[in-house]
Amino acid sequence: MSRASLLAGWLLLTFTGCTVAPGSNGAALVGPHRMESVVKHTWTTRDFRLESGQTLPQLTLAYESYGRLAADGRNAILVTHGFTSSQHAAGKHAPTDAAPGWWDGLIGPGKAIDTNRYFVVASNMLGSSYGSTAPGSIDPRTGKPYGPDFPDITLRDIVAAQKAMLDALGVKHLVAVAGPSFGGYQAFQWAATYPDAMHGIVAVVTAPKGGGGPEAVETLRKRLATHPDWNGGWHYDRGGVVDTMTAIRVETLQRYGTNELLARTIADPAAREAELRRQAAAWAKDFDPNSLIALRKASVRFDAARDAARIRAKVLYVLSRTDKLFPPSIAPGVMDTLGRAGVQASYFEIDTECGHVASGPEWAKWGPTLQKFVEGLDR
Repeated sequence: MSRASLLAGWLLLTFTGCTVAPGSNGAALVGPHRMESVVKHTWTTRDFRLESGQTLPQLTLAYESYGRLAADGRNAILVTHGFTSSQHAAGKHAPTDAAPGWWDGLIGPGKAIDTNRYFVVASNMLGSSYGSTAPGSIDPRTGKPYGPDFPDITLRDIVAAQKAMLDALGVKHLVAVAGPSFGGYQAFQWAATYPDAMHGIVAVVTAPKGGGGPEAVETLRKRLATHPDWNGGWHYDRGGVVDTMTAIRVETLQRYGTNELLARTIADPAAREAELRRQAAAWAKDFDPNSLIALRKASVRFDAARDAARIRAKVLYVLSRTDKLFPPSIAPGVMDTLGRAGVQASYFEIDTECGHVASGPEWAKWGPTLQKFVEGLDR
């Protein structure tokens, strides 16, 4: 089974019990056709210079696209993914896939992000484990994985790589950049780094500044080092550190609220725990722990709030009522920062029990707001 299929299965199981049937508003967002032949793509460039001054001799980004690019190259929307997610945002690679992409309720023909109207690009970010250049990639200079020698990357590097890819695809201007969690980091960074490149951004269950500091990275590194096969990060020939990664993932899913979601369909606590561990183990087999470190380092250094005055795009800021990572209590501060910088921003709160993962399964609750915002950007 492919990584994307495993991820899709995880998402389906994670969201079980939290899916909301479309009401009078959501029903209008469901298109008559589903995307069931989504194609995986890659784009490659050479000698990509990072913010640190180091150069990647070869950089590849994996991506998916939905819809068609207009002749003037100005109908594109970039969709960005969360910390350990992938570029599979919508549709299915084959009708037999277990589940569609993580924002399938929002992206597609006739949906809030209408692929009959917009050319949507969902990019896997630099440093991720789902097809883009990352620590697990082969360094062409050595013929071996970069491993812990992978150069430090920043959010600016991540969006600069996406910008280069979009330029190569013929995109002249973006209608919007939209994404949840780490994807929201990318949306804010896009707005600060390329203020004239888009009309708007949609930043969901996120913030314009990362948290945790260097100690969060060191804590993660020490945790991984407890595995006997870690070998200073050179675990590739030792079978990896799946047990430790599984344990980390279990804790993460619990923090996201997955146990509570599973309780809606699995009454037995032991069976629920077994299912949660199954999901975690499937992820742990695919995700390189060195990617976890690289992206964590980028996230704790991220700070688009200091550059808020550069943002010219309109902002739709969306949080989940029960999110423990980015609780609604941070909204006034974020909106104040944007307002003081002269940014035209609006806020929407998803009324949900689904916590951090709400934006996908609860699409019907905020899809009309998203649709109105995106359509307003075209005028």
